[in-house]
Amino acid sequence: MQEESPELRKLTEKARGRQAFVFDGHTVYEWEQTIDECHIYIQPPPGVTKHLLEIKVEPRHLKVGIKGNPPFLNEEVFSLVETDSSFWMIEDGELHIQLQKAHKGETWPAALKGHGQMDMFSEQEINKKLMLERFQEEHPGFDFSGANFSGQAPSARTFMGGVHHDPGSLRM
Repeated sequence: MQEESPELRKLTEKARGRQAFVFDGHTVYEWEQTIDECHIYIQPPPGVTKHLLEIKVEPRHLKVGIKGNPPFLNEEVFSLVETDSSFWMIEDGELHIQLQKAHKGETWPAALKGHGQMDMFSEQEINKKLMLERFQEEHPGFDFSGANFSGQAPSARTFMGGVHHDPGSLRM
């Protein structure tokens, strides 16, 4: 087995972690995803509390702003969202918006449409991460933490018959 270089390990960790959406040299928000969710992180202005925020999550749209002002973000989400399971909160001074993916296992190349897309390397790393999450969910007794893929990782959503919404139904 070939040991990966420190540079490759650093790139892999960055690709699998938070992705930044930067506009005019400023980070507007960061985002990351799991097999079930897309998380958006925003640093609100000083003094802004949850009571001042106006946030609306719709199946295909997200609005984020301060009450009485035009929305800071007013964008289409990358893919369909389950609004009943999505929520937002302020945690450690950071606005955290958790969007529940309607299509479990789907890889989102961006959190919001028109806000750039991940590079091919990052997208492959996310595919690998989501596949490992799926394997772990479907086979809870196994440890996939050291698993690796040779070549491109398949889609976690469609691989071998697709994601099973009740992994327990797979066990005999």
